[in-house]
Amino acid sequence: MSAPLAATAEVAAVRELAAELAAVTTRPWTLMEVCGGQTHAIVRWGLDQLLPPGLRLIHGPGCPVCVTPAATIDAARTLARRPEVILCSYGDMLRVPGRAADGGAGDLLGVRAEGGDVRLLTSPLEALALARRHPDRQVVFLAVGFETTAPATALLVRQATAAGASNLSLLAAHVRVPPAMAAILTAEGNQVQGFLAAGHVCAVMGTAELEDLAEWHRVPVVVSGFEPLDLMRGLVACVRQLERGEARVANAYGRVVRQQGNPAARGLLESVFEPVDRPWRGFGVIPGGGLGLRAPFRNLEARARFPDLPGEPAAAPEPAGVCISGPILQGRARPMDCPAFGTACTPEHPLGAPMVSSEGACAAYHRYGRRG
Repeated sequence: MSAPLAATAEVAAVRELAAELAAVTTRPWTLMEVCGGQTHAIVRWGLDQLLPPGLRLIHGPGCPVCVTPAATIDAARTLARRPEVILCSYGDMLRVPGRAADGGAGDLLGVRAEGGDVRLLTSPLEALALARRHPDRQVVFLAVGFETTAPATALLVRQATAAGASNLSLLAAHVRVPPAMAAILTAEGNQVQGFLAAGHVCAVMGTAELEDLAEWHRVPVVVSGFEPLDLMRGLVACVRQLERGEARVANAYGRVVRQQGNPAARGLLESVFEPVDRPWRGFGVIPGGGLGLRAPFRNLEARARFPDLPGEPAAAPEPAGVCISGPILQGRARPMDCPAFGTACTPEHPLGAPMVSSEGACAAYHRYGRRG
């Protein structure tokens, strides 16, 4: 393993699961973990080095920071350059590169260095507080996240509406995980035969959408957590299904995830947002792959508030260059396959989103010293 586990008992339990995994694996299989938090845990603890021959684990799209397309970053940069705008978002989003087609700074931190008012938030509700403190400014929240953070944005929308905050809007870029999993399975040359699903998404949304996906595409999906034992149990459960020719949803994270998810969070999310087609970095447009504001709240969409802002593109072309973030996000390449990895592209000077995000695959491989 690449790092010591927390306790000797856990080391023994992980080794027992690794032995069980080797015993049940009789032929080659390719699995994908969807979540970047899972990727970091796998790489940190060296769990992929414990896999038996023939069992391959590849990394999925990882995190919403990674898959937010360059065109959305460019729209945020355009807004941040307006003197009347305060542009705010989460920390990693400020460093994600856009296309910089105008020759300006490629990320929001660069725009801030040029004089734009760009703020770091830790909670969406801070955007409402900003709008109250600055009634003469337009506050735009670049809203990103999977289904895990979308309920908090929905709460912001509801509170802003109740408060009549006319100077607050959202550049909405929330994305949905199950449609991306379906897109991976239907892509030409797909090799994924089973998934480890993101436990935190399922804690909110439950497992119904995954059950539909598993049945329709005939692939096993195992809901997993983020600790070494969680992940190893998920791998064993997924391979057991594959070996038996089964394709269903199994919950290996039962201490957190229930079939119905979190009804209160789901209800809040579904009252404010609805599924929409959305471009993902590295994928293009994914049908139903995003969350857009429902009709009663669309006046809070920044693209409606600023009519001269380009609309969301029908496709999501990425900047040309040496970075291979697209294949990495699709699970078709590993970070060390990129000629810039660890040289021209580092966490201090990232060329692509998977090196920027704290949950990106490139950041994980660089942090934990993986070079081959």
